Amino acid sequence: MKFIVSSAALLKQLSAVNGVITSNPVVPILENFLFEINEGKLQITASDLQTSMITEINVESKESGSIAIPARILIDTLKNLPEQPVAFTIDEETYGVELSCDNGRYKLAGENATDFPKVPSVENGETLDIASNVLNRAITNTIFAASNDELRPAMTGIFVSINDSSITFVATDGHRLVRFRRVDIASDDSNSIIIPRKALNLLKSSLPGDNTNVKIEFTPSNAYFSFNNTRMICRLIDERFPDYENVIPVENTKSMKVNREDFLNSLKRISIYANKTTHQVRLKINGSELQISAEDLDFSNEANEKMACEFAGEDIEIGFNAKFLMEMVNNLDCSDLTLKLSEPNRAGLLIPEDADENEDVLMLVMPVMLNNYT
Repeated sequence: MKFIVSSAALLKQLSAVNGVITSNPVVPILENFLFEINEGKLQITASDLQTSMITEINVESKESGSIAIPARILIDTLKNLPEQPVAFTIDEETYGVELSCDNGRYKLAGENATDFPKVPSVENGETLDIASNVLNRAITNTIFAASNDELRPAMTGIFVSINDSSITFVATDGHRLVRFRRVDIASDDSNSIIIPRKALNLLKSSLPGDNTNVKIEFTPSNAYFSFNNTRMICRLIDERFPDYENVIPVENTKSMKVNREDFLNSLKRISIYANKTTHQVRLKINGSELQISAEDLDFSNEANEKMACEFAGEDIEIGFNAKFLMEMVNNLDCSDLTLKLSEPNRAGLLIPEDADENEDVLMLVMPVMLNNYT
């Protein structure tokens, strides 16, 4: 079997799916790309059993066939080749693979394609269409808040719920929670799934930046995404997601409006002086003035800054984990944000002031206890 393809074009497609491949897979053949050629099209599959990505590229070939080719050596070879046609010659009896180009010839050992695990198909699943830029925003706004705790698998993914009025993406790690809702996307059938974080990270890195249509299909066990010439299939997390709506406070009557960028920059400076274990920063709101401070008693480090804000409600002093707060503020896409508070031991809500009319973004962050309230 033989085919010819542009080295740069092939490298681009391989790079798009290479993130799926792990260094120590459960099955050794998963260190390979599966190449399948039919009618001048090369279909490339990468998988880790939980997630599979498939992409297609046109090649010069009159033959059909399949081979598993080691991913790392192939990508490293193509990265170091200048743009040029590369001829692949495959011995279907020994599974030997030879690459020929202007620079020279390279031989590597492939494997039998029949040993590569079959990619699950989604049949009779629920279907949903969503623009790639909207899906990208949904993933970006939530994925950072997903948990790393494998003992709570439901919280290591993103909860996606769809009904007849909206689609909602939720992520939480117990210390913070993000809810991203779009009211311009809906379905007559109400459903909810939990998509693993790794799959969504891979999807995010390969999504086009425009409003390309992404087709999503899902069954109780798998989700299937397709756009342009790329497809991704991932196994869903079969767990019960926490009842997040009950966690979101509804009576946070103290409201502070502040410039997002100024607030973020101040937090970045002040957090340098915070304790490296607790990352605690203190927010003291008094009238139209916000004072942000931090101290690390172990090293006698301390810092404080003041900035203007618009505040409605009784004065309050509250502590937060600076890392969590900065990550959330950084992921909000707005010029001004509102921080809604109630008590020093109750969750605060971050809400963008100038969000898209079809978008509802809410970020919840739990406070940390201050040693004193001065």
